[in-house]
Amino acid sequence: MAEALVFLPAIIVGAIVGFYEVILIHKDVQVPQHRAGHAVHAFIFAVVGTFISFNVPFVLGLIPGLAAIPLLGSVLGIRIALAIIMAIKVHGVSSALKSAGMATAGMRETWLHSIIVGVLVAFVPYIWPFVAPVLPAWLQ
Repeated sequence: MAEALVFLPAIIVGAIVGFYEVILIHKDVQVPQHRAGHAVHAFIFAVVGTFISFNVPFVLGLIPGLAAIPLLGSVLGIRIALAIIMAIKVHGVSSALKSAGMATAGMRETWLHSIIVGVLVAFVPYIWPFVAPVLPAWLQ
């Protein structure tokens, strides 16, 4: 029997992580339209990343070739790869802003922040069982 897909926790956590990323980069983007664009970008990637993290067996079912790759073809391997990809993505956006001359207030996206976002996105399924009981019933 296949595992049920996890939607609501992925959306909730993805939104929280996306909001954290928006806070970090908010002062660095001076043009309001660019802020909105980066916020949407942060939220979409965070929600998609947490969805993948919560539903790794589903992803492995979609791409069966991944299961054949040593180390990567496991739940932990996918989550580690996801953490690395997310950290690089977050830091890449920060670097793009620096190169565009938008680093007026100092870049908030350090490697530490980038790694925190990547780890949160990838490993939140391990934290969720401890957080979920304290949330309102409709969020569980």
